[in-house]
Amino acid sequence: MASEMNRRRFVKSAVGATVALSTAASSRQVLGANERIRIGFIGCGNRGDQVLDAFLKHSDAEVVAVCDLYEPYRKFAAQKVGTGCAEYSDYRKLLERKDIDAVVVATPDQWHALMFCDACLAGKDVYVEKPLSLTIAEGRRMVEIAHKTGRVSQVGIHRRSSEVCREACKLVREGGIGKVTVARAFHILNESPMGIGNPPDGDPPKGFDWDMWLGPAPKVPYNTNRCFYRFRWFYPYSGGQLTNFGTHYLDLIQAGLGRDWPKAVTALGGKFGNMDNREIPDTLEVLWEYEGGTLVTFSQYNCNAADAAAQDCLAEFRGTHGTLYITYRGYEIVPEQVRTSSVPARSPLERGEKHTPRRAMEPKKVAGKADDADHARNFLDCIKNRKPCTCDIEIGHRSTSATLLGKIALQTKSYLEWDGKNERFTNSEAANKLLSYEYRAPWKLP
Repeated sequence: MASEMNRRRFVKSAVGATVALSTAASSRQVLGANERIRIGFIGCGNRGDQVLDAFLKHSDAEVVAVCDLYEPYRKFAAQKVGTGCAEYSDYRKLLERKDIDAVVVATPDQWHALMFCDACLAGKDVYVEKPLSLTIAEGRRMVEIAHKTGRVSQVGIHRRSSEVCREACKLVREGGIGKVTVARAFHILNESPMGIGNPPDGDPPKGFDWDMWLGPAPKVPYNTNRCFYRFRWFYPYSGGQLTNFGTHYLDLIQAGLGRDWPKAVTALGGKFGNMDNREIPDTLEVLWEYEGGTLVTFSQYNCNAADAAAQDCLAEFRGTHGTLYITYRGYEIVPEQVRTSSVPARSPLERGEKHTPRRAMEPKKVAGKADDADHARNFLDCIKNRKPCTCDIEIGHRSTSATLLGKIALQTKSYLEWDGKNERFTNSEAANKLLSYEYRAPWKLP
């Protein structure tokens, strides 16, 4: 028994030493400013195609391989890249190549954790699309693996690399609109009454490996709505638009508040207006409370397209001196009309007095647009200088986690108190059981 325990300690120590040496070696490998970075793409449909375009804009990014289970996506990506681009249907074969410096993971959400960890352990730097993970436990493991292997990581929350978004969040964080008591975000779209439709189960397209597409997710019959972009309407592969668009918006809000996690969350919603076969709600309200006294909401209205905000925006911050709206075109500040401190609490009208409110600040409108290419540029630069990216794995994990908390609150129909440091709920063991899930064999997270 003692001999076996000593052997285990030796093996553990040897592995730790190997990882430490590997990390130290990788940190010394600083590429030259003009040196090309060889990249492999895993996932080439929809969002993967958009991110591929972003990388192809940079002359020092050399895409040498693409991987996708769906041949038409794979062929289209390879043709876009040009001569010499290798094609794979199994991502593990791509990761075996020693000449690839970095990979981009743009697959459905249930694959992000496995592919990210495997890529890090294969010695690749990784750009992974948001939401970072399907569960909070997955996200934390991804952070651990990235740090242990010393790999550069970038999560595809691309507004982190937008100068105008960083400026807006800094302004809010430093008190530029006063004390922020409310922040809101929205996903508004009228899909009623049929939504994504209700097709029957059937056979997958010829040559499409449905079992591999499912990966660690539960085995179910093929349905066209469960695949490609529409997987976002089904829980085994996504948290819906809450985790899809919501991760972008909660990232902006947390950056503006200067907070990494909420202290509490609750949610209500359901499938109220669509007759399709989706599992996620078409109508949803999530409410978080943040330390310091700020309520944050995410409103998903998919049966009505009227604007819910005072202005068309991605996120709004409501401060005591003004409201800041972050839009696709930049940001705008609308000042509050405030009374001077000399005015009594009782209404001047009641006293027969005249009073003209003053502005607490001047209105401001700043133009600027977030660009995927800027985010790709930051990743490429950090591969060369080995510095943290603008949205490294820890930031991406925290922003994704906020939305996953909302998903769990909805699933448990409860008000949940969150210990962000230890990443546990303090008032619900039932909710803690949803922080992870059991992978379908033979898949295991490293």
